[in-house]
Parts: sequence; C-alpha cells; structure tokens
Amino acid sequence: MIIRNLLDCERFDAADNTQICELLHPVREGVEIPYSIAHAVLKPGCESLPHRLKGSSEVYFILEGEALMTIEAERSRVGQGQAILIPRGSWQQIRNIGSDDLKFLCIVYPYWRREDEEVRR
Repeated sequence: MIIRNLLDCERFDAADNTQICELLHPVREGVEIPYSIAHAVLKPGCESLPHRLKGSSEVYFILEGEALMTIEAERSRVGQGQAILIPRGSWQQIRNIGSDDLKFLCIVYPYWRREDEEVRR
C-alpha cells in the first residue's frame, strides 16, 4: 500500500512556473501505473508559462481558487470542483485570477516525463 501525505511532500518549482508536489509517479514508486498525479499551487496573480505535453493528455482538477484556463485558442474561467481535460499536444496555460492560492491536481496519462514537456519562455 502506498500512501502519500500532501503535508510531507517535497515541493519544487516546475519548468512551467508552478509549484509542484508529485504525489504518485510510477518510476519513483516502482509500481506499474500508467499515470502520475501531482499537486500544484499558483500564488495570486501568477500564471504558468505556456507549455504542452507532446505525448500525454492531462486533467487539471481545481481544489481551491479561481483561474483563467487557456488551451490552444480557447479560454475559460474555472474554479473549485471543476475538471479540465487538456488533450495531448495542446498548448496550455493557467492563471490565478483569485485573491487566494490556486490549488489543483494534475493527472497525466501516460505518466509525466520531463522529455515530453515543452515550455515557451
């Protein structure tokens, strides 16, 4: 059984400008699961850099806060309790438009790999 506590999770600044905590990743855990799950935080007024996963699709699940989500040419306001599907290869960006931290889960299938991510600076 693998149990991860968010409070014990080490955070790092991701290439896309979000603060990430990898909750479950098959390579690190040594288990055969086809996806990875991370917890992300963006401070008020901050946004991720435009980025895409060339070979994976992704779902953001908003836990707390309000954001403006951009996928390719589409934009939409999103908030707590909403899931956003980001198709494989799509350019994406999320901006915290609220006054509190934006907190969301990132579920990636197949699991996240550094070489799969492309970031525009």
